[in-house]
Amino acid sequence: MDAPPAEPGSPPAPPAGVSRTGVGGSVPAARVPTSDGGPARPAGRPGPDPLPRRVHAGYALGSLATGAFGTVPGLLLLPYLTDTLGVAAGLAALLVLLPKAWDVLVNPVAGRISDRTRSRWGPRRPWLLGAGLALAVLFAAIFAAPFGVGPAAGAYVAVAFLATATAFAFFQVPYVAMPAELTDDAAERTRLMGWRVAVLALAILISGAVAPMVVTAGGEGVAGHRWMGVFVAVLIALGALGAFLGTRSAATGTVTATEPTLRAQLAVVAADRPFRALLLCFVVQSAGVATVLAGVSYFAAQILRDPTTGPTVLFACFVGPALLVMPLWTRLGARLGKKTALVAASLLLAAGAAALVAAPVLPAAAVYAVVALLGVGYAGQQVFALALLPDCVAASTARTGRRQAGVFTGLWTAGETFGLALGPGIYGLVLALSGYVSSATGTAAAQTSTARLGVLLGFTLIPALLIAPATLLLRPHRYLPPAGPAAPDGRAGAEVTHATGKGTTLP
Repeated sequence: MDAPPAEPGSPPAPPAGVSRTGVGGSVPAARVPTSDGGPARPAGRPGPDPLPRRVHAGYALGSLATGAFGTVPGLLLLPYLTDTLGVAAGLAALLVLLPKAWDVLVNPVAGRISDRTRSRWGPRRPWLLGAGLALAVLFAAIFAAPFGVGPAAGAYVAVAFLATATAFAFFQVPYVAMPAELTDDAAERTRLMGWRVAVLALAILISGAVAPMVVTAGGEGVAGHRWMGVFVAVLIALGALGAFLGTRSAATGTVTATEPTLRAQLAVVAADRPFRALLLCFVVQSAGVATVLAGVSYFAAQILRDPTTGPTVLFACFVGPALLVMPLWTRLGARLGKKTALVAASLLLAAGAAALVAAPVLPAAAVYAVVALLGVGYAGQQVFALALLPDCVAASTARTGRRQAGVFTGLWTAGETFGLALGPGIYGLVLALSGYVSSATGTAAAQTSTARLGVLLGFTLIPALLIAPATLLLRPHRYLPPAGPAAPDGRAGAEVTHATGKGTTLP
């Protein structure tokens, strides 16, 4: 039940864990910092029970859907348009960008709708099922090619991609909102994100490495892409069903007070400085990662001269290390704090991308080793950004007393989706500027040295210049849980959890 509103002019109610004593002041209750960045809990109160492994695993299965949809269009849609449907590179970049840019508008709406959903399954899980299955069907439709090749085929892809992006918004936003409601423990949320990113890495490996193989096995061209669309649709459906069924025994969240309008909710989120800093950093870095993904097929064909097996090997080298180093990143985050670990992982990712500028003169084994280094950085960048998000949501909920996780995650997923769409758009623009020649045969045309240089720079230097400087946006990142009433000396008796992840109490 929501607490009654305070009378005008009355002092604010103390946050959890702050007790008022005496007449003229307050004394903060003793606090016990959590292990890695969450609000400290009162001394003597046991921490929340850890989530069962089945909930960790069930929630993580949803990343089969998010990973597949986030990977395959970024990897294959641009070359599908340019090298199979014969769409010019500049127009293809626009067709890839605009449908996902639509999510910038629809994701906050999806978040507000899920916040206000009432059902026996809770506010989020109905969307995992309904929108997840719709996403699977619509994804297969993107590559159905009912109009063959040419301009009409390109227009069909744009419309189908727009519908698929809308379904994805209504799946992803509730899915990303769930961790803040599954547990109040920041350390437990980090473990939950570790499971999720591990499955995400597996989904990227399966969809990114196997999808090109399905295209080849299906006969290349339009026919091969149709089979690939069905394969990825099955993967998405398995992820949606797994997340829906796997979280059935977990806390579902309760419908509490929210701001009365979407505009008011967006204003609250926009005023949250930690969230703004984290979101902007993640959007820019997502664009950098997506630029790498968009260039895999081009890089394999034009730089490594291995269009058949090159994309699969590159993906295996990029994603495989993530499955191995995730426990190491989790320990490093507990030691250094999530923000510091995020910066370290991002710089490692950017350094690896920049080093690949030398790929034309390196042996293939060395190139694959550097790509593996990118994968190590990518794993950490994903897990810590995703672990910091529910901490922001929880801090806002504690500060305002209103549940607006859906709006926070709606803006987050809108930004992420826009970044993932912007990456192929950037790469397509680089190809157009460098004179890349499109083809309607299913096989890439012969390219000039200038076009091959564009392929190289779009895969290496441009992502590095997006990912590394974005870490500067995290400098003002702080968590400020609700301030307690003024202490006798006039200072706020608030606990401040800094971005280093160490909880302290200010007297």
